[in-house]
Amino acid sequence: MLTQRQLFLQHNAQTTLEPLLLEFVKASGMYLYDTEGKKYMDLIAGIGVSNVGHCHPAVVQAVKEQAEKYLHIMVYGEFVQSPQVDFAKALADVLPEKLDCTYFVNSGTEAVEGAMKLAKRYTHRAEIVSCNNSYHGSTQGALSLMGNETFKQAYRPLLPNIKFINYGAPADLDLITDRTAAVFVETIQGEAGIRVADKAWFKALRAKCDEMGTLLVLDEIQCGFGRTGKLFGFEHFDIVPDILLLAKGIGGGMPIGAFISSREIMLSLATNPILGHITTFGGHPVSCAAGLATLKTILAEHILEGVNEKGQLFKSLLVHPAIKEVRGQGLMIAVEFESFELNKRIIDACIEDGIISDWFLHCSNSMRIAPPLIITEEEIRYACGIILKNISSFSAA
Repeated sequence: MLTQRQLFLQHNAQTTLEPLLLEFVKASGMYLYDTEGKKYMDLIAGIGVSNVGHCHPAVVQAVKEQAEKYLHIMVYGEFVQSPQVDFAKALADVLPEKLDCTYFVNSGTEAVEGAMKLAKRYTHRAEIVSCNNSYHGSTQGALSLMGNETFKQAYRPLLPNIKFINYGAPADLDLITDRTAAVFVETIQGEAGIRVADKAWFKALRAKCDEMGTLLVLDEIQCGFGRTGKLFGFEHFDIVPDILLLAKGIGGGMPIGAFISSREIMLSLATNPILGHITTFGGHPVSCAAGLATLKTILAEHILEGVNEKGQLFKSLLVHPAIKEVRGQGLMIAVEFESFELNKRIIDACIEDGIISDWFLHCSNSMRIAPPLIITEEEIRYACGIILKNISSFSAA
């Protein structure tokens, strides 16, 4: 009889010829458990998803309760479904006034696709500006916005009328004109290896978009819902986007994404033509129930209060001659080494030692650290000890 790993390789589509092939049977809090009972500390939270930890009791309970009421009953936007309404209202309550209308989808890349359509429809313009080294998803439209040709070249032709600027570069803002429908920017660049622009640049970006009648779209699919120490990343920069993109951490482990704007802007999808954006499973009631439970948990358990201190502890402990730089905001951290080869050896050794990390698409010589926000000081010290041990082992080799 074939094993699960063999069946996985035979019947599940592969994204790489060398998958990790770890097989887990349970997840709880900070930890994943494999078929042999080995415990792994998750330092990447399923790539920024499990912000409140794996299988948080409140999220699991919300999923169970909603699953017993109803699952899918109608395509998005027709029936009044309380999980969607309650989550949308809760988001409006914690966001600035102009971000009061939410369109729920299934994932981050779908949020990007919806926002691209919304920006074009509202402004009646075709051009979109994105950033070099950006990552917004892998569907055709989102891929068109990706600022890395290596991952795009095999899939051309992609969307036309896309221009690229350098994230954090003031001079490049002149490329935003009255032909630009929207500027898509990760508030904090994730796959570029955690890059944070300064407040002055964000203020200048906001002003330039206002001057040109261009919509500012901030992608917080990775950095939203507390990862930076604030509920939303843009709060660090004293600006408000016209459209906000969320996914990953907002569902507590369930698949959900959202693009959020003002009711005025969002209504442009409802006319000429009607049904301007449609999704069958977007805003799935179980996912929305999980999302609301996640938001309530972050607020009720005061999870944000320790995020910056935990990030600083990682930075203070991860000191080694082989580490070129440690960058980050809150619990969104990159640890840079000389090469991808060294980084990968360290990551693989850490996994063997029960610490899960990985690397970044556009910055492969850097290790990703983005654990569930519930990580404790003791767990941070333990994880850093394992990382430093393996750095010393391989950097000396």
